[in-house]
Amino acid sequence: MSSRAVGLGVAALLLAVPAVAQEVTIPTRSPRTGAVIFRGGGYKPRIDTEKALNGATPYKDTFGDASLLLVELEIQRFFYQGIGTAGLGLSAGYGEKYADAKLEDGSAAADKAALKVLPIQLNGFYKFDYAAFRWGIPLVPYAKLGLVYSPWWMTKGSETEIVEGSKASGGKWGWAGTAGVSFLLDVLEPRFARDFDSDLGVNHSYLFAEYTHADVNNFGGKGLVLSSRRWMFGLALDY
Repeated sequence: MSSRAVGLGVAALLLAVPAVAQEVTIPTRSPRTGAVIFRGGGYKPRIDTEKALNGATPYKDTFGDASLLLVELEIQRFFYQGIGTAGLGLSAGYGEKYADAKLEDGSAAADKAALKVLPIQLNGFYKFDYAAFRWGIPLVPYAKLGLVYSPWWMTKGSETEIVEGSKASGGKWGWAGTAGVSFLLDVLEPRFARDFDSDLGVNHSYLFAEYTHADVNNFGGKGLVLSSRRWMFGLALDY
């Protein structure tokens, strides 16, 4: 009887060894070098604040109080990883808003008018992810400061609109500061997060919300004002 019990114990031990080995040989995290970020939100340019308009409100008259839908893609490169992470990011986005074009008497024209923007930003960033990685606190605050260049153009129907003999298009320089907080999704499914890393090289994934203060007016120059104050939301993937 005792020999049979010993035999069963040995068999159970041998069956357990592969499972233990499988747990032990789970690959460790791959090195982090950067991130890919997808975000979207409303963008309402402060066109009507231009002093030369003398109180006129061309944006509100055309588009009302509605915002453009802006989507952006950002690529980040990490240059410091210690008590937090710091580096440089480059982003590009696209936003547009359509409305009925107006005739000189203020009535609606048959064509649609549209404002389109293509903001490009180079920024430096810092995110305090030390507490998330060290103690498992899933909230990661961060900040960014960068230089912005925003090409823009207005269309009427399928053509670029002509205003006072000139094409309604151009580009504006400015700066933007952003503050936000990310939620580390790894804490919800740690095993899935490890598989995501070993299979696709994605170290960590986050959902985030951020607020941006952007002054895009050629640093106080004349002309169209593309400054904004906006909330954005999205997904970030460290790799």
